[in-house]
Amino acid sequence: MPTLTTHRSDYAELSKLVIAAGLLERRPGYYAARIGVIGGLFAAGWWAFAALGDSWAQIAVAAWLAVVFAQVALVAHDIAHRQVFRSRSRSALAGRLAGNLGIGMSYGWWTDKHTRHHANPNHEELDPDVAPEILVWSAEQARASRGLARFVGRWQAPLFFPLLTLEGFNLHVSSVRALCRPGLTKRWLESALLFVHFAGYLSALLMVLSPAKALVFLVVHQGLFGVYLGCTFAPNHKGMPTLTGDDRPDFLRRQVLTSRNVRGGRVIDIVLGGLNYQIEHHLFPSMPTPNLRRAQPIVRAYCRRRGIGYEETGLFASYAIALRHLHRVGAPLRATRQA
Repeated sequence: MPTLTTHRSDYAELSKLVIAAGLLERRPGYYAARIGVIGGLFAAGWWAFAALGDSWAQIAVAAWLAVVFAQVALVAHDIAHRQVFRSRSRSALAGRLAGNLGIGMSYGWWTDKHTRHHANPNHEELDPDVAPEILVWSAEQARASRGLARFVGRWQAPLFFPLLTLEGFNLHVSSVRALCRPGLTKRWLESALLFVHFAGYLSALLMVLSPAKALVFLVVHQGLFGVYLGCTFAPNHKGMPTLTGDDRPDFLRRQVLTSRNVRGGRVIDIVLGGLNYQIEHHLFPSMPTPNLRRAQPIVRAYCRRRGIGYEETGLFASYAIALRHLHRVGAPLRATRQA
């Protein structure tokens, strides 16, 4: 990983190629169809919930809504990057309706966190997605870890997927905690929308289901929601080079060398919401999702001409890479315990 800010003109040259291909232009028809379909699936899930009543068949509805909630989160992601609306105010309103009201996620909190990730992907001090809160992402973090991260870090590879079942709950808890911290814009609107979501969600469960079934529905729905989200974001950067301190490659290399694409065709495009083109997305965050596929051959060929590594692998191979990385960086903690 180069550490000097060099080759600044490389990104400008690539941008010209992408703009000339018309790949930064809005795709309102695509997003109208996508939001309409996901909105219909969301409504169908809650209609089935009401129609089935107090039945153990609701477990299937919980699984269905877990998938739909994750797809709503992916739409909120595109909205936050202003892929859908040019206007910041329209994007913020749509994002809060999808995030806060739709799935119980603070749009303002998540947008701030995700913006910092995009600015410094895989930078151990600057990217909140590789902060050593529970998992450790480098041997240095492992050696400096304390508390829960130190305990979990020893066996974090086999624990990774089980821990993802808690990601949905973590999303909600982090959103509520963000309401109490300074800096969150539209705090009262975010609070009101989150309250309506949680009150409506829990009321529906308790009014329709017995307490035992309501608890099972909650655990299945939120657990699978977390697993889906985690499996969507895990392939993107885990196991790729990390940066520390003053490591500051130029923008093009910073984004490409810390990101990984996932092969798989149209099905993977839908399942991962376009995040399988992670390199192109990080280079051009406002590029509409359907244009990422068309941008890939341009970006890949350009990187090859410049001698810049371009990482691409299959979905399951990406998980294997991430798990091997987690196991490897946890080695210092296992060695300490054995000693």
